[in-house]
Amino acid sequence: MKVFLDECVDWRLAHDVVGHDVKTARQMGWTTVKNGALLTLAPQHFDVFVTVDRNLSFQQNLDSFSIAVVVLQAKTNRLADLRPLVSSLLVAIESAPPGAAKFIGAD
Repeated sequence: MKVFLDECVDWRLAHDVVGHDVKTARQMGWTTVKNGALLTLAPQHFDVFVTVDRNLSFQQNLDSFSIAVVVLQAKTNRLADLRPLVSSLLVAIESAPPGAAKFIGAD
């Protein structure tokens, strides 16, 4: 699967998402692109959009986009807080439906 890590996700998490082609917002040159535009751009290159932005599903009509969204819910967006969610993230990457948000983890 081709996985996009939103700018708000620590880029180093890409190393933990094994078995997938992972790119970050910085690698794609999309660091200044806002969420609505990202959700339009990303499906042209990726299958899954990973973010820590919990408001994304409320701010955007996700069912109008052809990409699966996985929202990581950790205490912070620091790598140490995101790493415990990797095993659940790997499962979600394989099963998250396009046009919907799958939430992983809890506060």
